[in-house]
Amino acid sequence: MIFTAVGDYLTQRRLPPNYEGFDEIAAWIQSGEARYFNLETTLHYEGECFGNSCHGGSYLRMDPEVLDDCKRYGFNMVSFCNNHSLDYCFDGLMHTWNHVQKSGLTHAGAGANLDQAAAPGYLEAESGRVALIGFTSTCNDIADNVSIAGRQGYRVKGRPGVNQLRYKDTIIVTQAQMDVLKEIAEQTHVNAGEDIVRKEGYRDELPEGNLDITKNVHFRVGQEPGMERKCDPRDLARAEKAIYEAKLQADYILVAIHSHEISGTSKESPSQFLQEFAHFCIDCGADAIIGHGPHLLRPIEIYKGKPIFYSLGDFMLENENIPFVPVDYYDKYKLDQDCTMHELFRTRSKGFIRGLQTDAKMLETVIPRWEMQDGKVVKIELKPVELTRGLPRSRVGLPQPAKDDAILHRLAKMSEAFGTRMEIRDGIATVVLE
Repeated sequence: MIFTAVGDYLTQRRLPPNYEGFDEIAAWIQSGEARYFNLETTLHYEGECFGNSCHGGSYLRMDPEVLDDCKRYGFNMVSFCNNHSLDYCFDGLMHTWNHVQKSGLTHAGAGANLDQAAAPGYLEAESGRVALIGFTSTCNDIADNVSIAGRQGYRVKGRPGVNQLRYKDTIIVTQAQMDVLKEIAEQTHVNAGEDIVRKEGYRDELPEGNLDITKNVHFRVGQEPGMERKCDPRDLARAEKAIYEAKLQADYILVAIHSHEISGTSKESPSQFLQEFAHFCIDCGADAIIGHGPHLLRPIEIYKGKPIFYSLGDFMLENENIPFVPVDYYDKYKLDQDCTMHELFRTRSKGFIRGLQTDAKMLETVIPRWEMQDGKVVKIELKPVELTRGLPRSRVGLPQPAKDDAILHRLAKMSEAFGTRMEIRDGIATVVLE
């Protein structure tokens, strides 16, 4: 069976009737039977839903007819489980869910409750049945876990939301550094409220050698300073359960994960917990991990013969074509709501000199096409794509074939650290499989 996939489909306008490169892009996507994308917007009409108090960086909304544009490319599988899912609160999420459901696209990762959000979606294809499981580690409010869907109770209705992969950051410090931190905490009383809560029994006592600054910043004594990021075991267990269920119901299992988090200082380096999650899912039986979120390409790893695309970047990027936003967004930039969106984006981008659409890497991606036979990946090809660079902002962001191999060489270089080799010929990269 052949699969194709792309990253973030961040759209804020309708697709033109045709544009240069559309036919070639659509043909490549449609060469696969299972064809996945991440929908990074909410779907509802103007005035239907109120804006949330928090958002994923921008308030993203489109009329539901945009799904017809997605189908023009040939996509048949989608997740809208990402940091924009609740830009327009629970109503916006459920409007999106209903429109995607009516579209006939196979979907996963969000729903009216956690069981629905965590459940696999299934694609009926000629060569077999494909399961899709959707997760996001990046939410617009990860500290309070408001985005994660709630389980249905015997007497209480479940809460709409996303299938969230939570993680815990622990900052490793030396004993000398810990002593200084404790002294600062004691003298500033920064933990006074939390200390009272612990004494009252509402929060566990910390093990020896650990320190929390408030309830969100965790320190532990170690040999060398560093950062440790670990997946929440509850969410790993939910992933394992979904994959186990899909093993009975499907011939192939795809896991999609939206993750902005990084390791070290480079946005192109996937976080430790994302690597942990990807390996865990493949160990459980997943056939491919499709990553997206940071708006640029990340390395490709072949783990136990299965592909991990740590991020496929942006397939479409129309982040500055938003026609209107809640008043909260004007307040954020100290503007009056009578200002135009032009003025808002000019202010946000410091005169259009910063932001996603000013960085060439955010306008570069690849579309992988991989083939599986007898449970093994036998071929992976990568087509380079650029998002109409050099055009006015009214038209930038649409995918078209890249003019050269530079994107492929950059991806090949960053993937070497993960043991992945590629051969580049005639504008296509082929991953060397052992």
